[in-house]
Amino acid sequence: MDAKAETNSTTGTSGSAAATSAPAAVDPAAADPAYAARELRVLVGRLRRRLREVDDVHELTASQLAVLGRLDRDGPASTSDLAKAEHVRPQSMAATIAALDERGMIARRQDPADGRRQLIEPTPAADDAVRGSRQARDEWLECALRERFSAEELATVVAALGFLERLSE
Repeated sequence: MDAKAETNSTTGTSGSAAATSAPAAVDPAAADPAYAARELRVLVGRLRRRLREVDDVHELTASQLAVLGRLDRDGPASTSDLAKAEHVRPQSMAATIAALDERGMIARRQDPADGRRQLIEPTPAADDAVRGSRQARDEWLECALRERFSAEELATVVAALGFLERLSE
């Protein structure tokens, strides 16, 4: 079922209608984690699809972009370290790294601390792709936030970011 067509079982409203109206005040004592989980999953899925529409990154997959983004943020890393950081199996990460290598997006070098390990680092082509991707997504999000939220609503969104960050850890 398309996320836009999903219906909120509590209110009977569709996901797309809820996205265009102001959120109702919620009594914190009555907050239902199951309801929040469903709504957050649908919302994150819609937002990811929208960002993907905006993003033009030379047909890189989401996992490839995640690896390039992590290398950009955290610096060179081994395949096993990347797998651990991205919460995937080492074999899956090896396949992602191989695809990036084939596209000229990564370079390998010996780890100076342990000559048996190889470190993966982004190439200038990867840096350009990541930078362009981030810029396109950031510009779209900034414009959407500016156009669709009042200053008070935006402050609420910013305050919620810290709570949502804990979910990704």
